Amino acid sequence: MEFTIKTNKREEIVDITKEMEKIVEQEANKKSKACLIYVPHATCAIIINENYDKAVCEDILNFLKKQIPKGIWKHDAIDNNADAHIKASIIGPSQIIPIENKKLQLGKWQDIGLAEFDGPRERKVIVKIM
Repeated sequence: MEFTIKTNKREEIVDITKEMEKIVEQEANKKSKACLIYVPHATCAIIINENYDKAVCEDILNFLKKQIPKGIWKHDAIDNNADAHIKASIIGPSQIIPIENKKLQLGKWQDIGLAEFDGPRERKVIVKIM
C-alpha cells in the first residue's frame, strides 16, 4: 500500500497520522503485529514525535537548520541540497510501529510526520502491514 503527500515548503513536517491510522484499520487483521512506514526518497524522512504543540516540530526543524546549515557542503556544488540529504539520513527513511487490535500503538502525544527537507515536492509513502 502507498500514498503520496504534496509538501508546500522547503522544510516542514507534515502530519500523516490520520492517513496511517486509516490504512492500518483497513489493511490490518488480527494477526498483524507491526506497521512499517518508509519513504523512498533521499531528502525526506519519517519522524514520530509530539504534534499537539506545533512548536515541537518547529523546534526540531530549527535545531537541524542550525546544526546542518545549507550551502557549505561538497554536494551543494551539484544540487545545492546537501543539507537535506544529511538531515534525512540522521532522521531516517522509516519507522516501525506496533499494531494491536488494528490500531497503531502510538503514545498519547505521538504523531507520525513526513519530514521534508528539500521541498516543495510530491512524496511517496510506502506502508507494509506485518
